[in-house]
Order: sequence, then structure tokens, then C-alpha cells
Amino acid sequence: MRFDGRKASRVRMDHRQPVNLMGADGTWQRSCVLLDVSQTGAKLEVEGTLDVLQAKEFFMLLSSTGLAYRRCELVWIDGTMAGVHFISAAGKKKTASATAAAAQSATQSK
Repeated sequence: MRFDGRKASRVRMDHRQPVNLMGADGTWQRSCVLLDVSQTGAKLEVEGTLDVLQAKEFFMLLSSTGLAYRRCELVWIDGTMAGVHFISAAGKKKTASATAAAAQSATQSK
């Protein structure tokens, strides 16, 4: 289902789906409720302070054991709500190779 003019179809949760956010280094954790999700990101209601979400990357733990998770980066914050973008390994490689190609191109043009 598409809503809010999003490119990716999002699924709204009918029931409160608890998830946890955890720092990439494991030093912090926040309880959240998953409000909607798509292939590329999610909307969360965060419990507690949001200051730790300013980290470059963190994990959204989908299971209590931590075996199901997504790597995320913060997109927006509005009160207790937060939007996150899922980071994929392929996306990271594309970004790194695009940066390397741009640097190489700039070097060759000098």
C-alpha cells in the first residue's frame, strides 16, 4: 500500500510491534514501536531520549534475541517519532565505488 507520496510501498502495523534500536557499538539501546515499514525504511515511535539517534548508524532489532535486525541511519525526528533508512551492504558498496570513481575522475582532469 502506498501512502504519504512514498516511492516504496509501506505497510502500517495494525498492532503495536515492539522493536529495539541499538548503537552499532552496543553502548546504548532504546525501546520503540514499529509504526510502518517498507523495503527501504521505517517509521518508529521511540521511548526515552532521542539524542542517541544522532549516531551515524545503528541497528533496529526485530527479535528479542537480536538475530533478526536491520542496519539503519536516521532520516528525521518529530517529537517521539523517527524515520529511519535501511542500509544495505550493496548500497554501501555502491556509495564507496561512486566516491572512488568521482575522486579518480577529478584526479585525471587535473
